[in-house]
Amino acid sequence: MLNFSIARLPRIEFGSGVFRQLPDIAAGYGTRVLLVTGAHSYKNISGWQSFIDALNRRAIGYEHCRVAGEPSPALIDDTVKALAGTSFDVVIGVGGGSALDAAKALAGLLKLQRSVMDYLEGVGPELPYQGPAIPLIAVPTTAGTGSEATKNAVLSVHGEDGFKKSFRHEKLVAEYAVVDPELLSSCPPNVIAANGMDALTQLLESYVSIKSNFFTDALVLSGLQAVRDALIPLYRQCVQQNEITNGEVKEYREKMAFAALLSGITLAQVGLGSVHGLASPLGAFYPIPHGVVCGTLVAAATDINIQSMQAREPENKALVKYAHAAEILCQKHFHDKESAHSALVQLLTEWTQALNLPRLSHYGLQQTALDKVIANSRGSSMKTNPVVLTDTEIRQLLLSRL
Repeated sequence: MLNFSIARLPRIEFGSGVFRQLPDIAAGYGTRVLLVTGAHSYKNISGWQSFIDALNRRAIGYEHCRVAGEPSPALIDDTVKALAGTSFDVVIGVGGGSALDAAKALAGLLKLQRSVMDYLEGVGPELPYQGPAIPLIAVPTTAGTGSEATKNAVLSVHGEDGFKKSFRHEKLVAEYAVVDPELLSSCPPNVIAANGMDALTQLLESYVSIKSNFFTDALVLSGLQAVRDALIPLYRQCVQQNEITNGEVKEYREKMAFAALLSGITLAQVGLGSVHGLASPLGAFYPIPHGVVCGTLVAAATDINIQSMQAREPENKALVKYAHAAEILCQKHFHDKESAHSALVQLLTEWTQALNLPRLSHYGLQQTALDKVIANSRGSSMKTNPVVLTDTEIRQLLLSRL
């Protein structure tokens, strides 16, 4: 029962203020840096100019690549070609999941000068990636995706024939994850909400994944406690600017950054579930932010999973795990699994409402398009869901949040 295998992880520097260590860490790799950020959000980071000044003092030259929205294969390929004549010692990604995923892909391809389409899962030739990759330092500025701890760069093509697929390999794992909760101070409330529910979903789906193990379970339980204590109060503080102490805000940010990091570690080891299986086609065909998909579906998906297992697999160990998750999140002991399951679904539904996460129809999804979404939802995440859902059950899930 205690056998498990853990794939490569970054060296992790975690804590308020560790962003200030970044110039010294970068200097350990050389004097040429590719800096990958979001289009504008980096400007709001406290200490950004001090970071740039520190690079200049160390005579570290850098190219700055800005990523607007979710990165596409075309963006990665164009950037790789544009930088063909430039040598880099290290890539530094600073931003949300999109910036970190772009940094990951660029680090993996700049030395090869190959199209990312050669390696993208589910499209193209899916050639085996052998590297070499440039060392990567990942610095998240949101608390949600956990991309700083994963080996996959998620790339998107939006529209009718769109897709959302991963370029995935252990050589893409960051050498350093520099996780500074202070960087969350630049996040608006909607980002706190969506990313926080992404982290929660990743933790919960990792916990009930068919590949889960004792190691990842221990991390998940710690992460769930952190989300429980911090997500709603941090969101409310951002919305209302209510009078709570700086110490409380600091604690909330630390817990959410910690939960997001753990969610990235666990998903990288054991996979996810139905919510993320649906997030790929929904995010490709419609302009739905990834965290919003997670936040709006997690309660309904949990409910459908539980109902399906009760009907077809009543001995499935995930039913016990869902009950345990309920006790952690609700901070209450339940006398039977059924009561715990109901309380878990109710709590997740209440959080979805409290965080003002919109329904899927807000982004243009209509009932007539559900067949297409369902047909494209059977990717890697759906394969580690604790129960195999039927098309009818997936439709029921989507309809409940349409």
